[in-house]
Amino acid sequence: MRPQPLAACFVLAFALTTGAALAEPPSDPPAAPAPAPAAAAPAAPVGNPEAGRTLAYTCQGCHGITGYKNAYPSYRVPKIGGQSTQYLSQALTEYREGKRKHPTMQAQSMSFSAQEIADLATYLSTVK
Repeated sequence: MRPQPLAACFVLAFALTTGAALAEPPSDPPAAPAPAPAAAAPAAPVGNPEAGRTLAYTCQGCHGITGYKNAYPSYRVPKIGGQSTQYLSQALTEYREGKRKHPTMQAQSMSFSAQEIADLATYLSTVK
């Protein structure tokens, strides 16, 4: 074997290991940015009973008839007038999100914004 290529390999290996040892140590990876503070939940909209009264005309077709029962599925339609604002808002929001199942109520609630739900709930809570 020829001594020159063998010596060159040793020199190269020594230079690489010595150079790596003399080089600056790798810097720490950049710190992860601090997590952003959790956004506060948006405040619930304040209901306007006059706007709710205008929107409630669609509700009266079923919920405004004393003793009314659906044809299919057959059950008594609940009274919503006089219920608490919180309950009405929650119910409409859950229908809109699909957490409560009733095709007609889901379709109705999908057409309402959060503000309109608050308006309806505020108005309906005052109806006796």
